[in-house]
Amino acid sequence: MSDEEIRFLPYEEALQIVAAIQEEEDIERPDHRVLTVYNKDDKEICWFDFEEVLSEVGPVDKSEEKEVVSDYIMRHIPDWALDL
Repeated sequence: MSDEEIRFLPYEEALQIVAAIQEEEDIERPDHRVLTVYNKDDKEICWFDFEEVLSEVGPVDKSEEKEVVSDYIMRHIPDWALDL
């Protein structure tokens, strides 16, 4: 494991490169979901474990879940995503 700290893009910068966040099935683990982030060129930037993100954001009303999860992800786009 690397000791290098992960740096995240500023929210505004992440908004400029992220085109979509898709909930998808993990092809290596049945019954496991991931949230895949795509850029404006439809290329995969990174992914997040669905259950871990829900755990991080804590309990939220189901009607607000999508917005809260999207906001969390947009604030956690790694800075190396600009290099893709």
